[in-house]
Amino acid sequence: MSAHCHEHNYDNERPPSGAFTRALWVALVVNLAMFFVEIAVGWQSHSVSLLADAIDFGGDAANYAVSLAVLGLAAPWRSRTALWKGWTMIAFGVVVAAKTMWNVGQGAVPEAMSMGVIGALALAANVGVAFLLYVYRNGDANMRSVWLCTRNDALGNVAVMLAAVGVFGTGTLWPDVLVAGFMAALAIQSGVQVIRQANSELASFKAKPV
Repeated sequence: MSAHCHEHNYDNERPPSGAFTRALWVALVVNLAMFFVEIAVGWQSHSVSLLADAIDFGGDAANYAVSLAVLGLAAPWRSRTALWKGWTMIAFGVVVAAKTMWNVGQGAVPEAMSMGVIGALALAANVGVAFLLYVYRNGDANMRSVWLCTRNDALGNVAVMLAAVGVFGTGTLWPDVLVAGFMAALAIQSGVQVIRQANSELASFKAKPV
């Protein structure tokens, strides 16, 4: 679903632009707001996919804040930060997978209407953020991690809406569980991509003569 990690036209040693900084601030505010909305509705509606998406929003907000903090630092520090962010993306996937298995044990059927409405709201928010960040999708590892977070959110929102339709049609929790599993796998796969690119960048910095 994404381009090869090393196919980009950005100079990793060039500081990011002011436009990228502004886009990050917008992404931070949007993700933080949606985190609180989805936590509240996901808990009330017993939807594991909404809760998973809420955790993703919260993690992304933290990642955007970290990205803003390191924008002025040298390229190796941005790559080290991206490395940390890649591991947090993998950790998110593991947490969501564990939560999904717990919900299967509980057997609670989520509220389809709440899932659909909030999923649509979250999708609208993420499409706007993704539009702002699209141009940076093939930048350095730090920029790429930001783009992947936003892309994953938008895909997750579509999946939540499909799960809502599935729950409504079947009256079971399985569509919700399957979507949460998909989101966990997507987070782990994206985290691996970011880690590989960050390690490649760090290796190239070490190889350069002093």
